[in-house]
Amino acid sequence: MSTIQVADQTFVAAQPVRVGAAVAAPNRWRQWWPDLSLEVREDRAEQGIRWAVSGALTGTMEVWLEPALDGVILHYFLHAEPTGAFDSRKVLELNRIRRVAGKKMSFEIKGELEAGRKPGEPVG
Repeated sequence: MSTIQVADQTFVAAQPVRVGAAVAAPNRWRQWWPDLSLEVREDRAEQGIRWAVSGALTGTMEVWLEPALDGVILHYFLHAEPTGAFDSRKVLELNRIRRVAGKKMSFEIKGELEAGRKPGEPVG
């Protein structure tokens, strides 16, 4: 079992291909995870992306896009170990920091792709 375990999901009312493109844009990764280096292990386009993670953490990270209703459920997973020394009493804080970073990423994508869309309107 990894020290850092994050699993989260957010519904995004947008076409899977648009969500996949937003997640797969390498220029955004540094903004979302500034202390991590990501290496694409599997780019699944409208189904998501999987990375190997290094830097402040070593492990794996994935965004899986599951079609649902008129959009997708963006599932975010991170399984990793902190690099360097860390105090075991800080494990909860380390997990919270990574959970917040994942939610910030998913809400940014949601806000961007749903901007101007009123409830019930077709997705763009």
